[in-house]
Amino acid sequence: MKIMIVDDNTLTRSMIKDLLTEMGHEVTNEAENGNEAIQFYKQQRPELTLLDMIMPGKTGLETLVEIKGFDPEARVVMVTAVQQDSMTQQLLEAGAAAVLHKPFMYAELEAVLKKF
Repeated sequence: MKIMIVDDNTLTRSMIKDLLTEMGHEVTNEAENGNEAIQFYKQQRPELTLLDMIMPGKTGLETLVEIKGFDPEARVVMVTAVQQDSMTQQLLEAGAAAVLHKPFMYAELEAVLKKF
């Protein structure tokens, strides 16, 4: 599967990329903020986007809403350290396909990806 990773932390992006590559997926782009993510998404339309919630500038939620606005079929998995049910519900209502909580294990990421 062709996947874009969006996270402001370089180390986090690198670790996720390594996991995805090990699982046999292709990382098409890495973005460090919401504006880059939107630009890359419009250019390449990845099959799935892993999108961090808390980033400088545009939040993950704002980025999700914008992507879903021009591509309602976009498959976006939100990745967040926020462990609140209300936040998870808000992300799902905004169109997230799933929410993955940091820190996560290999098996958790794999289980989410198998849904697609």
